[in-house]
Amino acid sequence: MTSAIAGRLKKRMDDFHFGRVAGEWGGRHILHGRAPGPGAVLVNSNNYLGLAGDPRIAAAMCSVLNRGEVLASEVFLHGNHPQLDLERALAEFLAAPAGILCQSGWDANAGLLQSVADGDTPVYVDRIAHMSLWHGAKLAGAPSFPFRHNDVGHLRERIAEYGPGVIAVDSIYSTNGSRCPLDEMCAIAEETGSLLVVDESHALGTDGPAGAGMVVEAGLAARVPFRVASLSKAFAGRAGLVVANDPRFVDYFKMESYPAVFSSTLLAHDIAGLAATLAVIRTDEHRRGRLRAVSARVRDGLRELGFDLEDSSSHIVPVLTGPDDRAVAIRDLLEEHGVFGSVFCPPATSRGRTLIRLSLHAGADSR
Repeated sequence: MTSAIAGRLKKRMDDFHFGRVAGEWGGRHILHGRAPGPGAVLVNSNNYLGLAGDPRIAAAMCSVLNRGEVLASEVFLHGNHPQLDLERALAEFLAAPAGILCQSGWDANAGLLQSVADGDTPVYVDRIAHMSLWHGAKLAGAPSFPFRHNDVGHLRERIAEYGPGVIAVDSIYSTNGSRCPLDEMCAIAEETGSLLVVDESHALGTDGPAGAGMVVEAGLAARVPFRVASLSKAFAGRAGLVVANDPRFVDYFKMESYPAVFSSTLLAHDIAGLAATLAVIRTDEHRRGRLRAVSARVRDGLRELGFDLEDSSSHIVPVLTGPDDRAVAIRDLLEEHGVFGSVFCPPATSRGRTLIRLSLHAGADSR
């Protein structure tokens, strides 16, 4: 049996190395291009506001490096622990009654879906929403159904067929930069008795009043029961966030979510860095202004050149390439001219839909 299992694994690895790398990609790993040189235009990072390495944030992190750590599940924390203080501050920032910090955005999504769905609760996921939402539904043992991207009519058909459930969407989609019709999603959830989950990973910090995200900007905070976000985007840190409209959900989540129960708390310097980042994001409005201006200029310029950017209306700009080999050729051409984006291919995209994502940022001229 052991040799049979090892043989199956070997076949899978051979399919990757010989089928994809040597075959489809011509012997070059699709994600490994040239190294950027001096003066290169780097649009391959989620550091949307240019806050990575900000001296205010670095100083806050350094100030707590000699603090003793509590390396245990967060369920054991209580009182005025810095992580709990930060959870309350982030919840207030997002106009929500309660917040929970997780080790990553993946853990936030997976733990939330696992905690709110079950085998009798269907989960409806926009077909280009983040994979962690699908993973959370799988953890819950929930039946999962994709619906066509931003197609509220198709979502209604799905719910009519399979019944009320959890609707999972991104406010800004990470592969093509399009925005979710949040008003319509709220209406469908309310009409059908479903539960709406909105992933704000790519809108938190960049959109809304003081960067509070698209849900707050649209005045929908009270109508969206759960929001999640990765803090490795505009916050340039390493953590995930869940905010809930029922404060009682916090203790339930910390005992029910596997990622919460079986992961340790954040480290002191991570907490201090995120708290300092929150203060900067609240006040540095010029960064959001520059990001909007840069994004509009790049989108307009690429569309004038004939590029199909789908429905991008944000700082995420997709250059659709089609097959993998065409993506490599376009990536090489861009890099020859000093422009470094990110290739998105299966499993991050569907087959034949490889693209180069330009993640724009406010870093160049930020004060």
